[in-house]
Amino acid sequence: MNFKRKHIVIGGLWLVALLAVGGYVWARLATPAYQNVLVDMIGPGDYKLTTTDGAPFTEDTLKGTPSAVFFGFTHCPEVCPTSLGDIATWQEELGEDNHLRVFFVTVDPERDTVDQLRDYVSWVPDTVGVSGSPEEIAKAIKAFKIYARKVSLEDGDYTMDHSANVLLFDADGRFFEPVGYQEAYDRALAKIRRMQRG
Repeated sequence: MNFKRKHIVIGGLWLVALLAVGGYVWARLATPAYQNVLVDMIGPGDYKLTTTDGAPFTEDTLKGTPSAVFFGFTHCPEVCPTSLGDIATWQEELGEDNHLRVFFVTVDPERDTVDQLRDYVSWVPDTVGVSGSPEEIAKAIKAFKIYARKVSLEDGDYTMDHSANVLLFDADGRFFEPVGYQEAYDRALAKIRRMQRG
């Protein structure tokens, strides 16, 4: 009886050890590969939009210089102005020689024309608005894995629910990391500087 119990205990210990080794191997090999797949899935797509400075906005626009992409809309009561305010403080801290390119992509193309977006983002350094047809905006929302939904209001008007992260892209146009809504100032800047260093 003791002999059997001893073998059961030893077998159990070997099983725990094998599970621990398997978990380690997964963490070292499989998880980074999975993360790389996710990184490559955010941003690429066949959307063709227009920026407020008249340039096209496609997946190739994100290549060449580190960038930030934020999806919002000009009638946004709180999240969008707050996020733009945060971006303005990041740009001030980064300095003129180290500004981040920022693209504010509308989730409300029915109301947000290029002219309206130009006025809306004009006070934030190195920030341009991006708009296009509802079909092309839908493609971009899908490509960037963004949540956006029209919500009817009682007065017959509507608002938009949408993701509130600022998405960072490195100089190769690959997704780097998100900055969460109202994330701590120092943490957000650390992410941006780490991305810019490459």
